Amino acid sequence: MSNENFRRELNHTFDEMSGSPSPALRDRVRSSIAQAPEARGPFWIATVAACVIAVLVVGVLFVGNPLRRPTSNAGVGAPTASPGASPSASPGPSPSATPDAQLPAFTCVQQDFVFNATTAPTPTPPVAFVSSLRTGAHDTYDRVSVEFSNGMPHDVQISTRGDTTFTQSPSGMAATLKGRKGVLVVIHGSDLHSAYNGSLDIVTGYPILAEVKRLEDFEGVVQLGLGVNGSGCYRAFFLTNPDRLVIDVQGAG
Repeated sequence: MSNENFRRELNHTFDEMSGSPSPALRDRVRSSIAQAPEARGPFWIATVAACVIAVLVVGVLFVGNPLRRPTSNAGVGAPTASPGASPSASPGPSPSATPDAQLPAFTCVQQDFVFNATTAPTPTPPVAFVSSLRTGAHDTYDRVSVEFSNGMPHDVQISTRGDTTFTQSPSGMAATLKGRKGVLVVIHGSDLHSAYNGSLDIVTGYPILAEVKRLEDFEGVVQLGLGVNGSGCYRAFFLTNPDRLVIDVQGAG
């Protein structure tokens, strides 16, 4: 139904219900009805626009929140785990030197040492080449190790003396070492020049073993003089891998 037909029907119905009113009243009613559609449209558009603007403003305020204040974390700490007893690692066994209880006793007299007498029979070379002289300090004794590069010597003779004056061979000259007492080491079937290029006079600075000096290196015989501070007693033994003669000199008893 068109707007014009709607107005006619409405006017006709109004006339039947109200009778014959004042012409002025009827004109005012008709004028209001005729103008209602035109006025109603802009009013609803404005209302909807206002609602949309209000929603946008509320959304901006909610997202931006320019008036909000940062919350404080004062007094709130991060949870920490209770410290528990941590298991301690058990120390594993570490390789150590031969215990002293398994070593020979110290002696203060002359002794002869033959490698094959204390170990399984092993062929000895005609001449055992000394390749290294090593020294070391311990609590109650100091040590000198004579290392051989091609096998053990035939035999070794060790003796003690009450001073540190030795006779060099083959020159016959005297040599006085540091220390108060001496230990003489004679190695048969050996030499100290074919495979050795270290010092021939070692001053250690140790409290017991003060000095190690070559006294002879001639015709397969090597003599070493040890100047010691202490009792002058010693112990000697052979070890392998590498082949070596070990001599410990004892401190004051």
